Amino acid sequence: MNYNVRGENLEVTPALRSYVEKKVGKLERYFDTTPVADVHVRMQVQNNENILEVTIPMPQLLLRAEETHADMYAAIDLVVEKLERQIRKYKTKVNRKFRQSGSVKYMFKNDIEELNNELATNGEPSNEEFPEGEVDELEIVRTKRFNLKPMDAEEAILQMDMLGHAFFVFSNAVSGDTNVVYRRRDGRYGLIEPE
Repeated sequence: MNYNVRGENLEVTPALRSYVEKKVGKLERYFDTTPVADVHVRMQVQNNENILEVTIPMPQLLLRAEETHADMYAAIDLVVEKLERQIRKYKTKVNRKFRQSGSVKYMFKNDIEELNNELATNGEPSNEEFPEGEVDELEIVRTKRFNLKPMDAEEAILQMDMLGHAFFVFSNAVSGDTNVVYRRRDGRYGLIEPE
């Protein structure tokens, strides 16, 4: 894995970089082969809080976790725990749902339970940190249908704010593509558009 570590309002020291690479690198044990992926790490200090965001885009899977903590090293530990839970969730769901060759299922080791038992003896995460009850089913509980009105991003943001929603789907008046605007945790807005 290739690491792209950057800091905002924070100098990324060699010790911080090394700690991130060591901790995130432990995720490789969940895969059959070492994933060829870029690991994007953003460290930020905002109002005396450390914010860490890790994104690992892979061909058939996107792993992403964010954590805020007073201590950056603790934030790194918490983000890695979240990523491990995501991997376990994906693995469990794809094992149940997708059986064909070449699916996401074949990215992960088949013996994750065995791996967790092995890690527990080494003083690392054990099965107790990933209770089976935590894995939920992929269940759609509500479906909405609506016409996509052509508009620009600014109008979509106004519509979203009027409705009190965290995101809004619309048809881009210029490109004709389906876009999504969303409210970020920092209070600003984001735009998602197809490539």
